[in-house]
Amino acid sequence: MSILTSKKYQIKKDHPSLDIVSSNGVELSEKKIVLCVAGSVAAYKAIELARLLMRHGADVSCVASSAVTKLIQPDYFKWATGNKVITKLTGELEHIRLADYNQSDLVIVYPATANTLGKLANGIDDTPVSTVLTVAFGSKIPILMCLAMHESMYENSAVIKNMNFLKKKIEFINPQMIEGKAKAPEPENVLDYVLKKFGFSSILKNKKVLMTAGPTAEHIDPIRVITNQSTGKTGVSLATEFISSGAKVTLIYGPGNEIPPKGAKIINVSSSSEMFNAVKNELKKKFDIVIMAAAVSDYVPINPSKNKIKSSKNVLKISLKKAPKIIDQVKKIQKNVLLVGFKAETNLTKNQLIKSAQSKLKETKSDMIVANDIGSKYKKNPKNNQVIIIDSKKVIISPRISKERIARFIRKQIELKLK
Repeated sequence: MSILTSKKYQIKKDHPSLDIVSSNGVELSEKKIVLCVAGSVAAYKAIELARLLMRHGADVSCVASSAVTKLIQPDYFKWATGNKVITKLTGELEHIRLADYNQSDLVIVYPATANTLGKLANGIDDTPVSTVLTVAFGSKIPILMCLAMHESMYENSAVIKNMNFLKKKIEFINPQMIEGKAKAPEPENVLDYVLKKFGFSSILKNKKVLMTAGPTAEHIDPIRVITNQSTGKTGVSLATEFISSGAKVTLIYGPGNEIPPKGAKIINVSSSSEMFNAVKNELKKKFDIVIMAAAVSDYVPINPSKNKIKSSKNVLKISLKKAPKIIDQVKKIQKNVLLVGFKAETNLTKNQLIKSAQSKLKETKSDMIVANDIGSKYKKNPKNNQVIIIDSKKVIISPRISKERIARFIRKQIELKLK
């Protein structure tokens, strides 16, 4: 069994940075993409976007505004793409070479500022970025704009007017509304959009997915419960990833803190028995994938009190019994479904965590186990996580990244399993 941490198959090119071209796929081979980088602090993410596009075969050329060059040296974009970076227009007519009829396949503005948006909407071309966009707009090369600005700017009536004027003429990816800002979409989301644009439909499109997420709560009396600290964030983020990929998601959701995604069928439950019954009921219908991401209680009270237990007692003993494992029943009901289980441990070595996940893989007859350690290292920064994904052939370890990116990492591994 091998541990995979990165792709090893690469295509050698003239510039060392081009070694990564097509390392993750060939969907964008022979596609010429112009990446216009406007003056926003999100400009640093454009380097990551360029590399993602290249890993799927694209030839990427960058056009950087003067404001961007004060934040990022142009040599970084040259290093990232292997192509000359356009920071000014010369007698070589860079704007024509990049954006005239049939010269490129797509122009991406990432990040796109209110200033850049306004110039394109009003035919102003006084910078390399705005001039390239003006030419591309006239030559009908598709333009994809990824806006980034403060929320108050995004809601400015003039900005809204410019967006409305351009909406039927170019494409937009909606920004992320976070902390009073309309933040640029993540590079991975832009990549997914570009892949779909060129006709590469997701493997997950129209797949029927049953998921559990969140904690469960077991009553010891009508008021008090035994539960755990799961927020449901990873499960909700994973459900969002599947919906974005075109899957039809049913989410059985315990009492988590996260708002479940729009577009999913949501079944709210509280206890482990309610979750168990909901899973069995849903499995009467055919699913392609079942993902058991919920943190289900392992033990439940034997005789919960019908009335509130008085607080006058100095010692209170509660008898617990082992709850049935929901995941153990899935393959008994639907033998051919792709089953993904989750395994949480605390303060183990990587090898110990791998062995624990391998044991659960066999016990539950799962096709894949996602294991993580939620011990002391995790509690230092619970917004980030690291997972180990196990199947019968390999072990894959993620970096320590945000839970949203963890969800994307898991989704991609499931996609690979379906190929």
